[in-house]
Amino acid sequence: MLKDFFEGFTTYGAAIKHIEKHGLWGYVLLPGLLCVLVGIGIFGLAWNLSDNVGSMLDNLWVWDWGKNVVAQVAQVFGGLLVFLMGLIIFKQMVMVISAPIMSILSEKVENQLVGRTNSVGFSAKQIVSDILRGLRIALRNIFRELGATLFLLVLGLIPVFTPFTTVLIFILQAYYAGFSNLDFVLERHYRFRESVLFVQSNKMLAIGNGAVFMLLLFTFIGFLFALPLGTVAATIAATKRINGKS
Repeated sequence: MLKDFFEGFTTYGAAIKHIEKHGLWGYVLLPGLLCVLVGIGIFGLAWNLSDNVGSMLDNLWVWDWGKNVVAQVAQVFGGLLVFLMGLIIFKQMVMVISAPIMSILSEKVENQLVGRTNSVGFSAKQIVSDILRGLRIALRNIFRELGATLFLLVLGLIPVFTPFTTVLIFILQAYYAGFSNLDFVLERHYRFRESVLFVQSNKMLAIGNGAVFMLLLFTFIGFLFALPLGTVAATIAATKRINGKS
């Protein structure tokens, strides 16, 4: 299991080398711009909503005793809840919007890895197919991720559990980010349900890939390159597994 995690984590180095070797940096620019635009919109909205959510949670406490403590906890909890919801929705939205570009990038990388020479290009039918599959993956993952994150946030209000829930929330975020990155290659080989089973069987690989993706999101420069790097890294790792080389 640790081997899978480190493979998902370290494949980013191979991804950078592959992009440089084959001159694929052009595929990095547009997703980077999309990340900025979507990020500004979602996190701007989240910032404006955080106080409202905190006040709403505070109003649920109808007793006078402990009112000040509850108000402070509600503001912190509300801010965290809105931030995490924004982060989850941001990840999935960017992946859905960028799906046609990332699918082409993933296919190019896979062809280069296995020595295929067939050309890869845009087609209206394929673009629609990529977006619809991306939406299906996103909707499935958003509801599962939001539900689990909310449970962990509530559990984290108990001080003894707080350090553990913080780590678990990051692992959860990493898993679903890695899931989406892997699906850009899995969509060419498996049906939806088979792709889900593949990721579940290789969950530590997904977590390793998603962990780097999440860390990149929290830096300005990495924020621009997280999605294409995560896609190439996931394609390299998944191609090995699909072809029985790992």
